[in-house]
Amino acid sequence: MQFCDECGSMMKADGDTWVCGSCEHEQLRDEATEAGMTTTQGQQGSTVVDVSEMDQSEIGPTVDQKCPQCDEVQTVRYELKQIRAADESETRFFTCTECDHKWREDDH
Repeated sequence: MQFCDECGSMMKADGDTWVCGSCEHEQLRDEATEAGMTTTQGQQGSTVVDVSEMDQSEIGPTVDQKCPQCDEVQTVRYELKQIRAADESETRFFTCTECDHKWREDDH
């Protein structure tokens, strides 16, 4: 990936030159520099994993926690997602493996 020296935008290869899509600045391509770049050409695409017949307690990380619907401590799956600003903590999403109830917890 090459970035424009003039405006900082990502450049695209066009023959022997890099061309900026924003300011149209052109720069000669350097074979030695490009040898260290990573490309997706020749890589296999991602595949869909069918988890419909798997034991739900085996999917993802789990923790023992009280399910609000079962009102008992159960094994629950969890995910952490950054849905707010980067300087705030992640939101925890839980799914009960017994009743499939879903809930989330935020730090306040």
